[in-house]
Amino acid sequence: MIPLGLSRILTTDFEALYAYKCGEYQRCLQLSTHNVLTLIADSAVNLPCLVPYPEFIQLLDDDIVSLIGLMSIVDASFRDTPMRAYVRQLYLSLYLMTQCQMKLRHSVTSLAQTLHYVGVARRGLDKDFRVDQLLLKLTERKIRLCIIRELA
Repeated sequence: MIPLGLSRILTTDFEALYAYKCGEYQRCLQLSTHNVLTLIADSAVNLPCLVPYPEFIQLLDDDIVSLIGLMSIVDASFRDTPMRAYVRQLYLSLYLMTQCQMKLRHSVTSLAQTLHYVGVARRGLDKDFRVDQLLLKLTERKIRLCIIRELA
């Protein structure tokens, strides 16, 4: 049985993915921000994961699908063990939060706050979850590039 708070996070993550896919960036940002703040605030919670089954792949952003595809090409063991493609909710929510902020043209201050959350999330990063590592690096890079563009 999933604890009530955790099931709410899982639900809002799928809602956020769907909102993102539908172009409802404000709604996706709201849901993703809620997830990030909830998961960062309660470090005792085991981070729930999303397994990129074919049914979910269509909801994912092209960058995430490409990341998982590249991992499958580069590492044969990754292909043979689909569970290695887990994406933890915190890192997916940070990515969605970042993407929505950029699409909605949020301020540098807002992006800097998200960059701070990326730094906090990095402390709890499990080295066995390689997709999480790459997704977090991609998120950080996107934020930094956006901030540089805005300040130039």
